[in-house]
Amino acid sequence: MPTPNTDLEPLKLYHWPAANFGDTLSARVVAWISGREVVNVRPRSAELFAIGSLIHVLAKHFTEPPKRPHRPILWGTGVLNPIFRREFLDNLDIRLMRGPVGAAICRIPATAFGDPGLLAPEALGPAETRQDRVVVIPHHSQADDPALAAMVASDPRLHLVDPRQSPEVVCAAIASAAHVVSASLHGLIVADAYGVANSWMDPAAQGLMKYHDYAASVGRYMLAPVAIADVPRLAAHAATGPLPHADGIAAARAALITHFPEEFRANATTRPAVHAAAAVT
Repeated sequence: MPTPNTDLEPLKLYHWPAANFGDTLSARVVAWISGREVVNVRPRSAELFAIGSLIHVLAKHFTEPPKRPHRPILWGTGVLNPIFRREFLDNLDIRLMRGPVGAAICRIPATAFGDPGLLAPEALGPAETRQDRVVVIPHHSQADDPALAAMVASDPRLHLVDPRQSPEVVCAAIASAAHVVSASLHGLIVADAYGVANSWMDPAAQGLMKYHDYAASVGRYMLAPVAIADVPRLAAHAATGPLPHADGIAAARAALITHFPEEFRANATTRPAVHAAAAVT
């Protein structure tokens, strides 16, 4: 990851504070694309919201305009559940939504979408050497489920990765996999970013809207998750070839670069390049 420009004030980002690689990945991606140091702050102090289904958080914290000259910016943020009051959106500067489902719910006209997790290869480094294993990533709420651990232990093809580890550790495991089975949304997104074939695993009690929001953003067919008990059967015939929605991934990655706020870049005259090879198997 490039060294950030420390001559500038740190960029104030909010991401969900749970021990979950998908949330903490937000700071890594924003630091890469902005060229600046990034600090995680409380919602009302944030200049930027990026990775995460944070619209419900913003609905609570931005019922009134912020007491500062500029509204906080949303870049790649998504919805968790439907919202029924939208007045708070006038207090935010929306540059890019994660997907068309969230945009439709928020009644935001848009034709470009993208989740910042798709820039993980640039933020964290190129793909590792592929290994012949199927990586299983639970949702962080499932990480201590003994039934899931027993299922993975029963099949030598499966390798369990705890999503509460750092983004560097989890993303390296994803990038080196032959196939990823994930209940974590960002397990699927990062696998897409690295061009690793992947399947959606049942996230148990978690809402499903955010998965469909992302899938629609890249033109991915993702109707329903596979049951945890069926993962070994899936792993026996797991796909390892090119992703059928690769063009959609490339378009979303380009949209993320285009719509990142220029005013937050350390060098406003230079845009970082997205490596075409990052999404190629």
